[in-house]
Amino acid sequence: MFGIPLRGMIVIGVLGAAGLMYVANDGKQLVPDKVSQECKVTVTADILNVRSGPADTQPIVATVQRDAVVKAERTVTNGFRLLSDGRWVNDQFVTPTSDSNCA
Repeated sequence: MFGIPLRGMIVIGVLGAAGLMYVANDGKQLVPDKVSQECKVTVTADILNVRSGPADTQPIVATVQRDAVVKAERTVTNGFRLLSDGRWVNDQFVTPTSDSNCA
């Protein structure tokens, strides 16, 4: 067709479609990057106790200062959020960061 081989037409079509999607999305990525898939939380308490398990009765193994950002999991048990290192914090004293996915 028009002197262009079929393979060339397919390439032109794919590139054209990709270009239209790029323009329609204002040049931003169409698929969120890996970072936005992580769950990160900001500590809202002055000093937050980090515990070995999901309960106030579990031993305190560390503390975290206000405004610290820590990697977490989506798991919440008994009001405690699981951190990425396997330890737990009271979920009422952390807030998901705006660029994370903790739902």
